[in-house]
Amino acid sequence: MSKIRLLIVDDSALVRKMLTEIFNSSPDIEVIGTAIDPYVALDKIKKLNPDVMTLDVEMPRMDGLTFLKNLMRLRPMPVLMISSLTEKGAEVTLQALELGAIDFVAKPKIDVATGLSDYAEELIAKVKTAALAQVRATNSRPETKVARNCSVSEKLGVDAVIPPNRNQKPFKTTHKVIALGASTGGTEAIKDVVRGLPSDTPGIVISQHLPVAFSESFASHIDSAGEMSACAAKDGQQILPGNIYLAPGDRHLLVVRDGARYVCKLNDGWSAG
Repeated sequence: MSKIRLLIVDDSALVRKMLTEIFNSSPDIEVIGTAIDPYVALDKIKKLNPDVMTLDVEMPRMDGLTFLKNLMRLRPMPVLMISSLTEKGAEVTLQALELGAIDFVAKPKIDVATGLSDYAEELIAKVKTAALAQVRATNSRPETKVARNCSVSEKLGVDAVIPPNRNQKPFKTTHKVIALGASTGGTEAIKDVVRGLPSDTPGIVISQHLPVAFSESFASHIDSAGEMSACAAKDGQQILPGNIYLAPGDRHLLVVRDGARYVCKLNDGWSAG
């Protein structure tokens, strides 16, 4: 079986060097080139025809989102985002997943060389997974403003992929809770699930494997996806129909019966339903 041909796009010479060493350590991956910005990357894509590309979120001369949007429209290919663990980095990364990126890996803010080495196995595994993806050309989705009751900062709407069944009887119960769980790469799948649900669906708790810095941004994206309201769960918060509660990235989310109601219980550790 031929090796996965990988192109690395990052403005940091140190990061390019470290990623090259990490990926070339795998017998299944060959780094065929690196690029300092999207313009150089575009030229190398034409010349080298890579199977997978890693892309830094913050890029000079052209931002990563603009480059990814154009790439997915004109020359779709599997892309793994390299994201910083900041609020801005989280928002841009989630938008990149909407535009068609396969997955992301968080870039440490300090001691990048050591931090990337700690992620070596995860980086290699995600590139191998990305290489198996069937990526098709995408078009931009129209944005709509949606008014909600949830206390999230931004309301960016997207079109529905799963239309609600108008003939189906709506959920009226207050004694049921729906639990959803996904690992990294599952953000868009969860959004597709909740898009078609009516506003009186039983309360939903979600455990999505994400860095803590991504929690609020992901809650905002879920909130804008459909009729239900979404927010990052708080300890002791009552679970009500029509609402979605996202486990913070650094906490376990448990559903606890408190008399006649269900509430969220948060414990230390990575989120797990």
